[in-house]
Amino acid sequence: MRSRVWRGTTAAVLGGLLAAGCGSGDSGDSGQANTAAGKGDAGYPVTVTDCMGAKTTFTDAPKRIVTSNASSLELLLRLGAGDKVIGTGFPPGKGTLPGGLDAQAQQVQVLGETVIPKEKLLGSGADLYIDTFASMNMGGGMGDAPTEEEFKAAGIKHTYLKSTACAAKSKSPVTDLSAVEDDITSLGAVTGTSAQAKKLVDGMKEKVGAVRKAVGGTPRSERPTYFFFDYDAGTKQPMAVCNRQVANAVITLAGARNVFADCDGDYKQVGWEDVLAKNPDWIQLGVRNRGSEAANKKAFDEAQEWLESNPATKGLKAVKEGHFLRIGSEQTTIAGVTNADTVEGIAKALYPGKVG
Repeated sequence: MRSRVWRGTTAAVLGGLLAAGCGSGDSGDSGQANTAAGKGDAGYPVTVTDCMGAKTTFTDAPKRIVTSNASSLELLLRLGAGDKVIGTGFPPGKGTLPGGLDAQAQQVQVLGETVIPKEKLLGSGADLYIDTFASMNMGGGMGDAPTEEEFKAAGIKHTYLKSTACAAKSKSPVTDLSAVEDDITSLGAVTGTSAQAKKLVDGMKEKVGAVRKAVGGTPRSERPTYFFFDYDAGTKQPMAVCNRQVANAVITLAGARNVFADCDGDYKQVGWEDVLAKNPDWIQLGVRNRGSEAANKKAFDEAQEWLESNPATKGLKAVKEGHFLRIGSEQTTIAGVTNADTVEGIAKALYPGKVG
């Protein structure tokens, strides 16, 4: 259960509102929200689709939004639409969002510390619910999800952050951030903040483009192997990020090779013997933001000490060479603007001197 909860939150503490297929590897439409040209000053109507292609049309901007977790909440805050959010589930911990976003986030009503109870969600007065969970059925065992008929009866439009919600259904590995960028673009179109969405996406593309220019020519055989160690998901049986998870794209764009890129899907529980067989060159200490620099350092220290002292892992190449990256889970496994920052951070560590 613990791993499923985290998939909802990294999925949760952390992203779509794409109008194309699920994931950046799919073929089909551009992935951006469809708009009817010449109708309305703000570009409405806007139509988006869910993971199965079902359409939702907005004739104007939603005024009362509920988010399933902190990922969609953060995106709305970054877009400048935070004043429209009336509630959230899986709220961000105090201090876990950067700068002024944290203060804004703390003002949002918490409708559920984890999954929002069905009755509370339907009675929230929302006109839009942004969902990161999709087929997880609200986390499984944590409450039933409203049906589409119930959402409609309550006057709530139901959309998804597809780069996360649809990841497991993707037809091919996710190796770039186009699905995340499409989420941001579509969410901007839905909320009438397209100009800010473009600014955010352009910033991501510029950052990732610089990394690709610096290290993109490195032959695959020369790229270091990389293991994302989800310390908070548990140490008894490690959780691997597979090739449909956004972390796979982040690792790939940074010039590394995800050791579990041969795993189709988003996440999979593996054994330490599997990690030993991969013997990665680098290990990312994936811990979730504790809300302060001191608390985060303590968590990173604990994750590193566990790897260094555990008989099953202390002989790994990365552990013996001290090749650890202290980059948080959320900005790696949760679709969002900071994915581009993580691409840059990983590349700087793996290719010192090449990435500015």
